[in-house]
Amino acid sequence: MLMTESRSAALSPSATAAVPLARAGTPAIALIVLALLAPFALYFGTAKSMVDIWNSSDTFAHGYIILPISLWLIWRRREQFERIPARPYGPALLLLALLGAGWLAGRMGGVQVVMQYAFVAMFPVAALALLGPRLAGAFAFPLLFLLFAVPFGEVFVEPLIHLTADFTVWAVQATGIPVLRNGTRFDLPTGSWSVVEACSGIRYLISSITLGSLYAYLTYTSTTRRAVFIALSIVVPIVANGLRAYMIVMIGHFSSMQHATGVDHLVYGWLFFGLIMFIMFWIGSYWRQDEAPAAPASANAARTRMQASGAASIQSETPGLKRIAPMACAVIAIAAVWPAFATFNDRANHNPKPVDLAAPGIGWEQTGGFPDWQVRYMEPDMRLARTFRAAGSDRPLRLEVLYYRNQDKQKGLISSVNRLTGDKDPFHVVSSEVRREQSGTRTVPLRETVLLGPQQKLLVWQLTWIDGDYLTSNVAGKLRQAQARLRFRGDDGALVVLAAPYTDDPQAARATLQAFFQQHFGALDAALATTRER
Repeated sequence: MLMTESRSAALSPSATAAVPLARAGTPAIALIVLALLAPFALYFGTAKSMVDIWNSSDTFAHGYIILPISLWLIWRRREQFERIPARPYGPALLLLALLGAGWLAGRMGGVQVVMQYAFVAMFPVAALALLGPRLAGAFAFPLLFLLFAVPFGEVFVEPLIHLTADFTVWAVQATGIPVLRNGTRFDLPTGSWSVVEACSGIRYLISSITLGSLYAYLTYTSTTRRAVFIALSIVVPIVANGLRAYMIVMIGHFSSMQHATGVDHLVYGWLFFGLIMFIMFWIGSYWRQDEAPAAPASANAARTRMQASGAASIQSETPGLKRIAPMACAVIAIAAVWPAFATFNDRANHNPKPVDLAAPGIGWEQTGGFPDWQVRYMEPDMRLARTFRAAGSDRPLRLEVLYYRNQDKQKGLISSVNRLTGDKDPFHVVSSEVRREQSGTRTVPLRETVLLGPQQKLLVWQLTWIDGDYLTSNVAGKLRQAQARLRFRGDDGALVVLAAPYTDDPQAARATLQAFFQQHFGALDAALATTRER
């Protein structure tokens, strides 16, 4: 009787659940590895898009070392596989499904960064589902560290450019040197300067946050200390980049533009950043916590009793396999649903017909004499570019219509690389704001931008047309694009640009744009609708 009760206890669910992963058996471990590797195969295109960005941008080249570092961090704590049993956690499947839905939404809207974050986040969530909260929680930082592999940060370039320009101009003026500023360009008595993407400090910021998070995890055990150091790794590079830009301008100024204007400009920047990081880590080392708190004796004793009571069940691989196999299959199945639907949706939304842009009826006289400028967007399926002049007016107006169909990452209406001007163009953006203009009974939102050129300015109106509606927000545009694709309405979209030159007063140029808009918006809107129907 006693022997029967003892055997029943050894094979009870509680005893079975207490099997450490390291001794769960080769089939169970193989299933876990297979389930964790499945997203690489199911979302290969997304993984490849990350690698492509690592290859093409020095800002995100650190992505190659994120996975090796994460695996090394897990290896450092491999004893946790002996101490903590794997308990599959069903609620994590819901979170995995939400990530899959997020990936699909990003795919429908063509938002690559959303797809990439959803893809990478699947790995810690899959680990949570397969291993359970305790064991996955023991590797929380190594698993979440994988998110640093996502090439994210371009959205902060413009704000950082303006912040750097603001700080630099303020600091130069505080030094007593006169500055004439136009947007992100400014002139000193000794020469001209421009704050461009390379000066934004985004590379320093991303590198600092990544290194700072890793340093905080390895150096401290206190959550508060880790949070404080990570916060400093965000603030310090932003301030340091402003100081770096100011020092470069001052070096150029006092050397009559002989130094800090070429390659030495970049070399000096990285040396300065390296020095700042060294000082930050050196100061942070004074509060380091080398040893984690020792485990309470009661916990050790409980773990010993658990291992002893489970000794009989550990001899069999079947209990661990029976618990892990259904969860591994569920993880793979849920991860596979979304790319399967995306493939079906792509085929359903694909429009094989070439774009035949319907030319709108414009009553103004077609002419020439417009400044040498055009929109720097990804090459569309079809571009219409005309210059017009109203009867009795000497002010030209430029009309550009860029039409996109079957969009992808090489051809898209909304993308971080789409701009009104290129870095080497004679025109650059001075200001931008959202306006609403009336055409008949319809009020249309648009974005008004001022471009500064060598001899004159351009007043530019942008209208982004998606699924029959006009939007000024890229986020709203992506959401509308995703909605249209999910409703199997295709992904046609267009950019309509109106531009007029002026010298001092923008009101005259704005009056020209308003006159054209009120007379011809209906024709433009009808032409876009007709093109889509064709």
